[in-house]
Amino acid sequence: MAPLPKPLYIAFVAVVLLVSALLVLRGIRRMRQSLPRAIFWWFGGLLGGGFLLLSSMASRLPVPRGSAPPVLRHELIRGGALVSGTVFLLIALAALLPVILDALERRSFTSYVGARHVRATKSGFLTVISVLSMAGVGVSSCALCSVTSIMGGFGADLKRKILNNNAHIVVEAPRSGGFEDWEERLTELRVALGPVGGAATPIVAGDAMGSSSSNTAGALVRGIDPETIGQVIDLKNNIEVGRFEYLTEPERLVDLPADEVIGRGPGGEPYFKGPDVRFNNDVDPTVKEFLRKQARVYPSVIIGRELAKSLHVLVGEEVTLLSPIGELGPTGVMPKSRKFRVAAIFYSGMYDYDATHAYVLMGEAQKFFSLGEKISRIDIHVPDPERVAEIRPLVDKVAESSGLVVRDWVEMNRNLFSALKLEKVATFVILSIAIAVASFCIVCTLLLMVTEKGKEIAILKALGASDGAVMRIFMLEGVIIGAIGTIFGVGTALATCLGLSWFGVRLDPNVYYIDRLPVNVNGVDYALVALAALVICTVATIYPARAASRLSPVDGLRYE
Repeated sequence: MAPLPKPLYIAFVAVVLLVSALLVLRGIRRMRQSLPRAIFWWFGGLLGGGFLLLSSMASRLPVPRGSAPPVLRHELIRGGALVSGTVFLLIALAALLPVILDALERRSFTSYVGARHVRATKSGFLTVISVLSMAGVGVSSCALCSVTSIMGGFGADLKRKILNNNAHIVVEAPRSGGFEDWEERLTELRVALGPVGGAATPIVAGDAMGSSSSNTAGALVRGIDPETIGQVIDLKNNIEVGRFEYLTEPERLVDLPADEVIGRGPGGEPYFKGPDVRFNNDVDPTVKEFLRKQARVYPSVIIGRELAKSLHVLVGEEVTLLSPIGELGPTGVMPKSRKFRVAAIFYSGMYDYDATHAYVLMGEAQKFFSLGEKISRIDIHVPDPERVAEIRPLVDKVAESSGLVVRDWVEMNRNLFSALKLEKVATFVILSIAIAVASFCIVCTLLLMVTEKGKEIAILKALGASDGAVMRIFMLEGVIIGAIGTIFGVGTALATCLGLSWFGVRLDPNVYYIDRLPVNVNGVDYALVALAALVICTVATIYPARAASRLSPVDGLRYE
């Protein structure tokens, strides 16, 4: 249970143990009345202990990452913890239900009669309809909460990757070609961002074509400052193969150690450099001299995993970059080309990012794109991306004096996040319709209840019960049925989604480009689902409750 802080974890364990003990005691008390019920409560208590044991074992297991194959024993332990925790919660809610109904019966006349109607023995068909009503609302609520959590998890995962691999604020020239005097602007921005803890780094950006001995692919080349790039994006932390230091020390790529990992296979297996034939005494001296001449020192480049796959290159191998901005030759404009050596391969978790981006030193990029001393933009990182609107005026003030353009991550990704938000709202509406359909069973239940309990309604009215009291009784009965389904549905979704977020579900990164199913449990979303379900169920009770309130004592007792 590593995701929980220690105090919360201790409190969680104490609550589970307490509930398990209460279930066992309840089973002991029910043993003389009904042995099957006693066994049911004992089973719930044992499940609580099993859940704590399995979750403790799951928290000690290594988290599978990347393309590493899953271990069957580990997956069974995680799955067992998830299933046992969910079933334990359902049994605990079932044990709590009679306590809530008892509390309702002690409140008032209407709540007493409504709760007793829910607990009373009904005809077989009516019992089935009542159970289906609760099940329908529960399944719909569970589906809505689960889908909202998983969609929110994908959105949060995408947002995290965008913020970690891109600048939060970009300051750039209004036209292509870069801008000069960037050192002064960079210093002013760092001074302005100092009080809020922001960071800035210069960037040279351009398009190029990457070429190897076996393939070609388009690339977005970024010239970076190795001293400050780590303060803005997570490039250093995303290095999967190779070393970031090779970017500033390209001569080390010529003589890599034999045990250096230069790539990884489809299953995550490492590829080692191996012994260098140039230092093998059995090789012909002429061949060794030829290899030494071929091993020239080229500038280094860091490329994404997918771009490395497209070019079929490993760390230490050569890559040629071709710029569309070339020089005028006898036959026209000739594209400029330059050789680089792969210093490292990074994995950011975003396919488009890993398939296109290549990083070189800023000076090399300025030469390659013929920018002289200019840069393309200044990338800025802020401590809290959600409050970027509060920090942007500080950047705007510096940029306006230089005629530069400012864009933040919200503006640059507005279409993407708007589409995600619209999809989430549409899903909420569609699945809320499923709850509305399930609420029709509540209407049928109450109408059948009115027909079956016509004599009792007539007696209550003859004893002085008002139309409003009868209407409140049947509305409360429908609300209780809907609330039971909502509580079980939302509770099941909460237990399942929390278990998925804690223990994880393995996904094939080669297919989905993520190694675990992202789940985001948001209490506000769950509260909205519960509220929406209760409102829909309450509205559904109005018509049958009104029909019950209009039943006269004479009509109810005419054939008795």
